[in-house]
Amino acid sequence: MRSPTINRSNIGAVFHANQVAKIIESKDPQFPVGKRVKGYYGWRTHTIINPTKWDHSGFLNEVPRVLPSFDDLPSSLYLGVLGMPGDTAYFGFLEICQPKAGETLVVSGAGGAIGSHVAQIGKIKGLNVIGITGTDEKCHWLTNDLGIDHTINYKTENVSLALKKIAPNGVDCYFDNVGGNISDAVINQMKEFGRISICGSISSYSDDTLNQKRSTKFFQVLFLTKQLKMEGFMLPRWKHRYGESFEQNLMWIREKKLKYRETIYEGFENTVNAFVSLLRGENIGKAIVKL
Repeated sequence: MRSPTINRSNIGAVFHANQVAKIIESKDPQFPVGKRVKGYYGWRTHTIINPTKWDHSGFLNEVPRVLPSFDDLPSSLYLGVLGMPGDTAYFGFLEICQPKAGETLVVSGAGGAIGSHVAQIGKIKGLNVIGITGTDEKCHWLTNDLGIDHTINYKTENVSLALKKIAPNGVDCYFDNVGGNISDAVINQMKEFGRISICGSISSYSDDTLNQKRSTKFFQVLFLTKQLKMEGFMLPRWKHRYGESFEQNLMWIREKKLKYRETIYEGFENTVNAFVSLLRGENIGKAIVKL
């Protein structure tokens, strides 16, 4: 199984992604045949590695390790709620937004793996949670299955008007996965001393004119007068604490407080389709390619 990731590569270069792989041949007794390992490998059907010489200096290049197995949970969760998305949601939200019970949280990209996870942590912590997503199906899943308080379908609703109606007193925390016009609308609704965590900016990943559009004139005044805090992050900042997020997310799953959903694409030949669908927002929860 592999998890499609967004990265910038030269034409002809090998794309890489988080993967959970099954060991089919081994010369290392610490990596027995039949066990599963997690790693950041190339988009290929088979990979040969030497764990003792593995270069783990890159962004997501963890040292290959044999994964513990759970009889009641699929190994694909190591790519989702028990993997990088789960770590990202846990640290990116709790460490930067510093949420408090009773506050209002808005999550953009709320129908995806990270956004839906953050929204649920918000509910666990006692916040009023508003999820922004792009289909009625995702809105239904967020409210009916995950217990999110409110949702906004940005494709059929005016985000600014909807937020004013749902959160007339403003927004305390914003977990941003998308950037662009949606984030403009949310940031304009922030309360005094609001906190904004920048996880992604999917609206601009393919925008070649981004450098020509940069302007701080409006938001500088807003950030000054409302005394807002906005911070971007890269997950390896908390690499030394990954065990903490894993144990907590696993506990929440066991306690039925954290739910997950996977959009699975069967076959290596569908890897590109999964990647493109991810960028189009067609997946619900975590996008997975199963070989």
